[in-house]
Amino acid sequence: LMSQETHAGQWIAFRQPVRRVALEKLGRPVRYTYEANPGEVWEENELWIELSVRMDPDGSLGVRQWFESPYRPGEIVTVEEYYRWIFENSVPGLPDAAAAEGLTPLAYMRKYGAFEVTSENYVPYARPVAGIDAAALEVDAQGRVLKEGKAAGVLVDGVPLVGFDTPSRKLEFFSPTMQRWGWPEIEYTIPWPIKSHVHPDNIDIAQGEMLLLPNFRLPTLIHTRSANAKWLYEISHKNPVWMNPIDARRLGVTTGDLVRVTTEIGYFVDSVWVTEGIKPGIVAMSHHLGRWRLEESAGVNPGMSSLATLTEDDDGAHRLNIIHGARPWASFDPDTSRIWWEDVGVHQNLTHAVHPDPLSGA
Repeated sequence: LMSQETHAGQWIAFRQPVRRVALEKLGRPVRYTYEANPGEVWEENELWIELSVRMDPDGSLGVRQWFESPYRPGEIVTVEEYYRWIFENSVPGLPDAAAAEGLTPLAYMRKYGAFEVTSENYVPYARPVAGIDAAALEVDAQGRVLKEGKAAGVLVDGVPLVGFDTPSRKLEFFSPTMQRWGWPEIEYTIPWPIKSHVHPDNIDIAQGEMLLLPNFRLPTLIHTRSANAKWLYEISHKNPVWMNPIDARRLGVTTGDLVRVTTEIGYFVDSVWVTEGIKPGIVAMSHHLGRWRLEESAGVNPGMSSLATLTEDDDGAHRLNIIHGARPWASFDPDTSRIWWEDVGVHQNLTHAVHPDPLSGA
């Protein structure tokens, strides 16, 4: 379950384990998702529930109580009950929308997979605080408006507004949590620009170095989940290297030319898109795309991936070569025979080194 803020509104998306749902529809339900998945892969929140309960089986540590079913007192919550409670109690408007179709909130989300909470949400922090007497406000020394002894908003020019969902009801730039954990660096407790390895002073333009932004998202695709969404893929199926005209003139390239982008552990080749939408000194390549398969008739479908070879030399270096791009193919869906594009983007993940966060290790 994820929120998908792709615009000024709010909507949620609900993804279910495909094989588990398929087995249920075949009359072969399983207790845990890993029993249905290849390789015994756990559903993440199901793993945390089971792990937490096994650490505190009798409840003596005070952990088990937080994983008990709201519908079956004393019993451990199931994943179905977990989502059922969320959809019944914490998604505004969903219960009413489900009832209008004669469905439970869980059944509604299983049917549609998405729900729009609100179409516009530009300034949620500017809503008035509900359920208080404006003539007899209770305001603490920090300017927070209190409701039943708890901060419910903040005074803004004398008007009680809900503000932000923080202890102060304001945007907080100082992190007491970071300070308490012993990080003295002021740039982590009060965010400001950090002179890191990607600071302009650390990029040697004269030697051809540029900052690569390899992970920005397109509004038409969702992570790696939308390869089978045929209309979305028709809109966005390639990921050229974005380059500012200043850099393009310096390098002597124009839109459609091929460039080699060299990283610390490898390189990839892609076409260029010259645009004012990227700053000079930076090149960008979107997430989502560049899928490949090693067999003509196996793996990702032919309209959304390239056929490739993957070889390894004596030094352990790998080389991925594309044999051909996307092609139409016959299936139960006649649209798969209408695939007109060949370029499905360039795979870049293999060329990026691992860089754990120096503080958290993540």
